[in-house]
Amino acid sequence: MHSAVLLIEFGSIILGLGLLGRFAARFRFSPIPLYLLAGLAFGEGGLLPLGASEEFVATGAEIGVILLLLMLGLEYTASDLISNLKAHYPSGLVDCALNAVPGAAAALLLGWGPVAAVVLAGVTWISSSGVIAKVLGDLGRVGNRETPVILSVLVLEDLAMAVYLPIVTALVAGVGLAAGSVTLAIALGAAGLVLFAAVRYGRVISRFVSSDDPEKLLLVVLGLTILVAGVAQQLQVSAAVGAFLVGIALSGEVAEGAHTLLSPLRDLFAAVFFVFFGLHTDPASIPPVLAPALALAVVTAATKIATGYWAARRAGISVKGRWRAGGALVARGEFSIVIAGLAVTAGIEPSLGPLATAYVLILVIVGPLTARYTEPLAARWSRRGRPRADGAPTQLPEPVPQTRVGD
Repeated sequence: MHSAVLLIEFGSIILGLGLLGRFAARFRFSPIPLYLLAGLAFGEGGLLPLGASEEFVATGAEIGVILLLLMLGLEYTASDLISNLKAHYPSGLVDCALNAVPGAAAALLLGWGPVAAVVLAGVTWISSSGVIAKVLGDLGRVGNRETPVILSVLVLEDLAMAVYLPIVTALVAGVGLAAGSVTLAIALGAAGLVLFAAVRYGRVISRFVSSDDPEKLLLVVLGLTILVAGVAQQLQVSAAVGAFLVGIALSGEVAEGAHTLLSPLRDLFAAVFFVFFGLHTDPASIPPVLAPALALAVVTAATKIATGYWAARRAGISVKGRWRAGGALVARGEFSIVIAGLAVTAGIEPSLGPLATAYVLILVIVGPLTARYTEPLAARWSRRGRPRADGAPTQLPEPVPQTRVGD
């Protein structure tokens, strides 16, 4: 009977996620907020709490995080990461300063303590690569001059996670300063070793994993990733970092083939992860933190726009392109939830999960809007504020938003 209930519940979840995904695709927006809302509906305090399948969903959610980071690592080669770090590290430092500090300050002002401050700093810092990539494609901006700047900022954020996640893992585990330092040293040593091996022996590693049979390639890559993730977690480094490093180590045709084969699995288990996070958030706990979440969303939307503008200006992009770069970076999503999930699982601060949920829900909806309208609104404000020769404000016709590759 327990097995039958588990299958019914889990099958209903997967079917519901599929229908929500189709609904989101129909209206061309990210399904992440719908997945979070579904989790809230089926979690404790929701409309229809789950029972038998919760443990199974938890395992699926853990696999979802691993696949998210693996697929992220497959997007880059070690040489790409190193070249981006050398060329664009000032933009990464500005991004961290402008967007991590508000989250840390908000946690301290709310009286949550230093560990929650470090966690919330990551929640507000990391943009959603998945949502931003989809928005750029929908708006036809993939070939724009500012797009490489946007991608560089995202790459630096992803690379920073290889250092940040082990720190958070050690902090939420409650280990001491000495143990935390050892954990961080192990993580940095592992990351450096993998980057070195990927640069020096990337072809050898890829040749070892490679297979003409898609089934064998899928099994080897997935098994290797979960194995490395488990070892990393046993060392208190972070399973997500282990998966990310495996993705970096693979390159060429192997990476492309693995990406194609694993994309459907990633989408499935990532959706389960968002539902699982929602399951552990009581809907009644969101209204008390809605005002701080909204204030934090407003502040960090502005700081992300400033980050993109500064990075694009540094790269010599035109004013229009600077505003477009800033607006595109606003969305937060999967990795903000991954970071908050570490703290929620460890029971660091009861209100952190609800605040992160509300914060992501706001910005995953607002992000595509800022990507579309930041540049035309900035142009309108600039033109209306420009004085005429006689001192009166210039009245111009309403501008028609245009996106040109050359801007």
